[in-house]
Amino acid sequence: MIVRPKLHWFPLLFVLRGSVLPSIAPRLLGVTLLAVLVTVVHGQLLSWKVSLTFVPFSLIGLTLAIFLSFRNSTAYARFWEARSLWGELLNTSRTLAAQTLTLPQPADPAGARDFIHRLCAFSHALKHQLRGGDAAGDLAQFLPEGEARALAGAPQPTSRLLLQLHAWVGERQQRGQIAPAVVPVFERGLAQLADALGGCERIASTPIPFTYTVIIHRSVYLYCLLLPFGLVDTLGWMTPAMVCFVAYTFLALEAVGAELEDPFGTEPNDLPLDALSHGIEASLLRLIDEPPRTPEPQAVDYVLR
Repeated sequence: MIVRPKLHWFPLLFVLRGSVLPSIAPRLLGVTLLAVLVTVVHGQLLSWKVSLTFVPFSLIGLTLAIFLSFRNSTAYARFWEARSLWGELLNTSRTLAAQTLTLPQPADPAGARDFIHRLCAFSHALKHQLRGGDAAGDLAQFLPEGEARALAGAPQPTSRLLLQLHAWVGERQQRGQIAPAVVPVFERGLAQLADALGGCERIASTPIPFTYTVIIHRSVYLYCLLLPFGLVDTLGWMTPAMVCFVAYTFLALEAVGAELEDPFGTEPNDLPLDALSHGIEASLLRLIDEPPRTPEPQAVDYVLR
């Protein structure tokens, strides 16, 4: 995620880091060079004059803008839902940690510490599960070494950790430390963790339907490649500049939608899962007077991972 102070309008015009311009620059340059070539030959292909006007491009551009708006709003909805789920994960983890410290009678500080460590491990395991990374290093900070390796090698370590948290509550109930009337309080919090986990898995495993990507991709490129032929008779040598501006708008919107579609990735505009999981860890360990065990992520070139 891009983290930088609010910029004045003028320097904001020239910001590259965090924009999609570097990724679309080769395509934008290619479209602009084509527009220059069309302008030089005045819209002729060999001896054939391509007779196009700006009228069909106005109609097609409106339809294309609607498609791009739909895709970007859908992609942002996925991004915001993912962020909301991680916010729910933080709130629920805090609540469960406080309950483990206050509700069991007699108090069980060692057991509560183990429960909180597993909550920390849950957030880090979810981060790696969503990104397809190796969770062994982070899990080893909170779990015994052998258990951390076994969980990291499991297909879904988060489900295993969630089962262990349920088992922790069940054991204390059998011992009489947690009254039966209090158990639903724990179960409600653990169910919220499961809902957040399932929501993240749903977003990660269900992309926007491929047909939308194909339609928008083809339409954007056909529009940008044919646009010079429709403008050259009217704009003359201003055609490349106008084509470059229009192509930048459409290509950038397509690229932004593609980035936001997967909010759990490692692109500059994706969610900073390292920072979010560390924040959950720090918040929970503070309740038992322990310092964070994983390093706090720092923004590099304004990008926070």
